[in-house]
Amino acid sequence: MLKKIILVFTFFSFFSCGELQQIVNQLPQETTTVGNLDIAKGLQEALQLGIDKQVTKLTATNGFYKNELVKIVLPEELQKVDKTLRSIGLGKLADEGLKVLNRAAEDAVSEATPIFIDAVKGISFTDAKSILLGADDAATKYLTKETQTNLYNKFSPVINNSFQKVGADKIWKNLITKYNNIPLTNNVNPDLTNYVTQEALHGVYKMIAIEEKEIRNKVSSRTTDLLKKVFILQD
Repeated sequence: MLKKIILVFTFFSFFSCGELQQIVNQLPQETTTVGNLDIAKGLQEALQLGIDKQVTKLTATNGFYKNELVKIVLPEELQKVDKTLRSIGLGKLADEGLKVLNRAAEDAVSEATPIFIDAVKGISFTDAKSILLGADDAATKYLTKETQTNLYNKFSPVINNSFQKVGADKIWKNLITKYNNIPLTNNVNPDLTNYVTQEALHGVYKMIAIEEKEIRNKVSSRTTDLLKKVFILQD
């Protein structure tokens, strides 16, 4: 053992400090790799943060109605209803009809937040690295593709209950009845539950995408070690 120590000491004594540093730099360096599992967990965490920070904004009063990014406007079929009712002095009723559609969405998202959380937890990123290195909303688009049909089926009855809860069903029954009783108009009978469900889901995904973009583009938004570890790969 003593001979080995002397041999090593003798070997390094032939080199200057600068030469020794060059030798050290040429030695294999320890590297830290981020695997597909870590990347997938990082993407899930980013989407979860989107729910925590952005989707919860939708559950407040006027969360949809005063947010121009996600505000639910009337479908084309009902725009003529709105215009006709306003023309005969029922503008306030028309305004209330639009407002309660958004109120129903706000209430429903509040009730259904655990559904969105479960969807994020259950998602399996088959190619997490390509999603990480993709567009600013790549993870949200993947979430949408993988969960939209299932979420619609779970979310639709929540919307239906919220319609009753905020009184939207009665208001719209009154609106449509008044319109259908106007001479020379074609009767309408829109499926408002289906429409608001689709629009509310669109709003949820849009707000998640906003947070994903923040995390991708602002280092300060990466608030956990995992987010920092994963998203530095796409910088």
